[in-house]
Amino acid sequence: MSKSYAITSYGCQMNVYDAERMAEILEADGYRAAETAEAADLVILNPCHIREKAAEKVYSELGRLRAQDRAQGRRRQVAVAGCVAQAEGEEIPRRAPNVDLVIGPQAYHRLPALLADGAAAQRPGPAVATDFAAVAKFDLPRRPLPQGAGATGSAFLTVQEGCDKFCSFCVVPYTRGAEYSRPASQVLAEARRLLDAGALELTLLGQNVNAYHGAGPDGQDWSLARLLAALGALPGLKRLRYTTSHPLEVTGDLIAAHRDLPQLMPYLHQPVQSGSDTVLQAMNRRHTAAAYLQLVDRLRAARPDLALSSDFIVGFPGETDADFQATLALVRVVGYAQAYSFKYSARPGTPAAEREDAVPEAVKAERLAELQALIQEQQQAFNAASVGRRVEVLLDRPGRRPGQRLGRTPHMQAVHVDVPGELPPGPAMRPVRIVSSFRNSVAGVLAASAAAA
Repeated sequence: MSKSYAITSYGCQMNVYDAERMAEILEADGYRAAETAEAADLVILNPCHIREKAAEKVYSELGRLRAQDRAQGRRRQVAVAGCVAQAEGEEIPRRAPNVDLVIGPQAYHRLPALLADGAAAQRPGPAVATDFAAVAKFDLPRRPLPQGAGATGSAFLTVQEGCDKFCSFCVVPYTRGAEYSRPASQVLAEARRLLDAGALELTLLGQNVNAYHGAGPDGQDWSLARLLAALGALPGLKRLRYTTSHPLEVTGDLIAAHRDLPQLMPYLHQPVQSGSDTVLQAMNRRHTAAAYLQLVDRLRAARPDLALSSDFIVGFPGETDADFQATLALVRVVGYAQAYSFKYSARPGTPAAEREDAVPEAVKAERLAELQALIQEQQQAFNAASVGRRVEVLLDRPGRRPGQRLGRTPHMQAVHVDVPGELPPGPAMRPVRIVSSFRNSVAGVLAASAAAA
């Protein structure tokens, strides 16, 4: 009987993509997906290290798995993958003896061999594979994708990994390595595979996705804008998105793509982190607040209906009240459709973690609450402004109620739509009239139904 596996991913979209790659190589090696994580012969934890206290959550889950195995009198194989594996390395099996394998993001192509060695006791202890070899996981075997009603309407497609920016608070350069761009022909081939399986929307992923400079089939390096144009020409593709970008890498041709490429959705996640130049310099962001605002103006001039989201860190070491007020001022000027904000959390090994001018936790919490209240106000206003509009919605999931489907608007708003029973299953693009708005979503009806009402 084949062994079963379960992969638990939490964190960024890149981890979701990596989980798919690991699943494909395991299934090519004879594994099958377990019905539940509790029943799996192999459990892989695949967390994102960027989130606060990610390592602690991993150790807590490893302890739970160990206690569960003891109670049931068994011994499963346990692996830790992703950025936490890369960052923690040999510390993981030292603290959690039930771990058989620690495997970083660049070593997934070795997963079956490392697991087999451990199962056959061909090594004295747990394996730690965290080297930065040439990226090979993109060449892993591919399993058949669900078709028809089981197809995924929106799919992730990694085009770039790693980052060379070295923001002083960030572990990505240490856990994902230097920037690497996949060859354009490889990206296009994977895109065709996803589209053939029924995908209508592709989201291009990268830690610094707009730094993409992959080798093109014409022998030249392609920019992200050129890759987007080539993808936009593929039959069946309705929507394109990309994340996460860096302000320094937004080039003129990329701005032009937002103007000229109809498949490129009018929504962009453009992290700024702070509105204070003093804090931005300490973060090693290498842009100013004014430069960011100028970039926003250029993007909106090219695409007037562009909605923006961003990332913010409050309470960075040394942040003063004036610095925080500068962040609030920037948010008011830009007007975000949504944004993600966090209290600063030190990441061991990063330059910011060595600073001794920490902001008190109570102050960080107060500032975060004030920032989030402003962002929430802007998000609600953006959603409210959508009421009455007719938009194309990608409906790709069933809702909680019978006859309800869920999806996303072009501006990435979550939308739930009451649909007639004859709407076929599976992903579909449909015109929807927005009829009401909420704090984090909107509701709509099919446009034909709205016209008849």
